[in-house]
Amino acid sequence: MILQDLTPHPSLTEFVQCYRIVHFDFVQAPEPVFKAYAPRPEVCLHFFLRERELVQLGDGPKVDYNFPVVLAGQQTAVLNRYLMGKNFITFNIAFQPTALFQLTGISAFELTNQYLDAELIFSKNIRLILEQLQNAASYHQMVTIGDRFVTSLVSNARRETHRLDTISRMMIYSGGKASLNWLAGESCLSTKQFTRKFYERTGVNPKTYLRIIRFTKAIHLKNAYPHRDWLRIALECGYFDYQHLVKDYKEFTKHIPNDFHLLENNSPESRLGIASEVYKSRAQASIPVM
Repeated sequence: MILQDLTPHPSLTEFVQCYRIVHFDFVQAPEPVFKAYAPRPEVCLHFFLRERELVQLGDGPKVDYNFPVVLAGQQTAVLNRYLMGKNFITFNIAFQPTALFQLTGISAFELTNQYLDAELIFSKNIRLILEQLQNAASYHQMVTIGDRFVTSLVSNARRETHRLDTISRMMIYSGGKASLNWLAGESCLSTKQFTRKFYERTGVNPKTYLRIIRFTKAIHLKNAYPHRDWLRIALECGYFDYQHLVKDYKEFTKHIPNDFHLLENNSPESRLGIASEVYKSRAQASIPVM
């Protein structure tokens, strides 16, 4: 069993946050296994190497979209996933905030809160990459295949790089504490221009993105250190107080913090005993690669 974030080739860190390999084997577990995915600052490409998942968007029904490769846009709400089958493997590419806009030319707001067939974005050639990943002899070889795929996308990038792209990556490692005026100034834009371009390139406005970053840090810390009290978590993540944290939890998950984290106790990684290790690694990942 593995749930691990792996680093892309150094030449690709401008476009890829990480590759994420998920391999869960539930020999005796009932089907399906549930996981509530809270918003996080990423757009992700999911290659389903074995089995698939039922997906529930908001309060809608559970759906088997039957897409072999999925593009999940920037989330602002919980996405409920139900893992189908006992042997579940995915290879995921978590893009940098503005990378998909640069690579495809598609305005990111068209993908926000979407769960799409990746062939609509990358053509049927994406299935060749899926087949290569399915036949890979090791996790290391999967990373090599991912690097080749992203390199091909970069060589055909549809949009030029802007200073804002670098600033958007810096935002993730700021913990959500940067001011809008500072971000705009560092991007050599007015506040209004920065907000418009940021929305086009990431799919959400910069203030919402900063909140998602801070909220994600709180989730990682609580999952890594479940006995740490909520006030300490709130203050470490830059919230004014506990109620400020509660407000974000209610908006992004429709739950108060304790109730949402009760769901985590039944997540695949918790049931397999690897949750603390995974989230400690993510909570400590604070130095960007530019």
